[in-house]
Amino acid sequence: MRILYLADIRFPIERANGVQTAETVWHLAERGNVVTLLVRPDTASPARDPLGFFGLAPLATLAIRRTRVAGPPAARRAQYLAAAVAAAIAPGRYDAVFTRDLGVASALLRLPRAVRPPVTYESHGYAPDVRRQLPDLIPNARPASERQLKRLARREAHVWQRADGYVTITRALAADLSTRFGVRARVLVAPDGARLAPANQAPSRDHDDVPTATYAGHLYAWKGVDTLVAAAAFLPAARIRIVGGMPGEPDQARLRAKAEALGVSARVEFVGYVPPPEVSAWLTRSDVLVLPNIDTSVSARYTSPLKLFEYMAAGRPIVASRLPALEEVLTDGLNALLVPPGDASALASAISRLVTDPALAAALAAQAKRDVANYSWARRAERLEELLRVATGARPRT
Repeated sequence: MRILYLADIRFPIERANGVQTAETVWHLAERGNVVTLLVRPDTASPARDPLGFFGLAPLATLAIRRTRVAGPPAARRAQYLAAAVAAAIAPGRYDAVFTRDLGVASALLRLPRAVRPPVTYESHGYAPDVRRQLPDLIPNARPASERQLKRLARREAHVWQRADGYVTITRALAADLSTRFGVRARVLVAPDGARLAPANQAPSRDHDDVPTATYAGHLYAWKGVDTLVAAAAFLPAARIRIVGGMPGEPDQARLRAKAEALGVSARVEFVGYVPPPEVSAWLTRSDVLVLPNIDTSVSARYTSPLKLFEYMAAGRPIVASRLPALEEVLTDGLNALLVPPGDASALASAISRLVTDPALAAALAAQAKRDVANYSWARRAERLEELLRVATGARPRT
């Protein structure tokens, strides 16, 4: 298949959507599909290798096209939309269009089917709910107007009803959309994934004797890292390591101030931003990996964190918040320990339990590593390709 993947992002980008986009297009191309990724140019100077940034090698079947944009945000958005539509309707060039951009999908689906390829949309949340909560989730996000929220709701309904294929990252999101808009055909639930380490790769850990609990990812308040910092007060013999956070954003300063106020700053290590290929090394150096999301509708129903699958692949025991979206993958006592979201004492108790019970820690880690085989990027691409073939009417692979 000839696939056009549309992502209105600078590329490469340091956030999770950059990793997911890169892994998705690369693995679709590795399967023999001819994939074109249409993005904005890199803003770094000098420009970075768009695949090497993510630790991926070039593929003859994967092309990255950059569309130039300029001016204020609204103008840049309009320029990308125009380029996306022009690329999609080029006669005979593509068999399928794939995007996780609601606005792009909605614009393409307003065109007659005769002039465009089939469009498959990947949803990461019900947009009005996500947008309404954004000021509480991300620093400096502006509140949405009721007009904006109504426009997003109309787009959601339109794309759900018209898309040739539809992907959600959690079962809860698929159920939510079905309840809102009715049941539809060709819906695939495809959680995010991880790059799997070789089965015989021996994990490493820090050489000192201090037990280490690690979080890796962004530091927005809804990620729950504040709870992990607070848990340090209940873990006087342990080190808390926080990997991630973007330079110039206020989240790390907030967490440092919290650690200082609680008197635990000497035991909370801030590593800062780490390039994607280097994250796994920090995970395997740890005794426990922590996913402490707080209870919001985004965390509870819409999230499929890349770090979850990276944790599972690392071969280390996991402590995570007991939230429905995470329970689609994790089972308490089988491949993780689950605790009430926002409860620092319970989080600390679970970490301590794993540190003091190495047999339990090893059993949970081993089961998680077996389970993550179902969530590799390669397996995800295989499932996406099956959906794209159905959406385009192509014959399935034999």
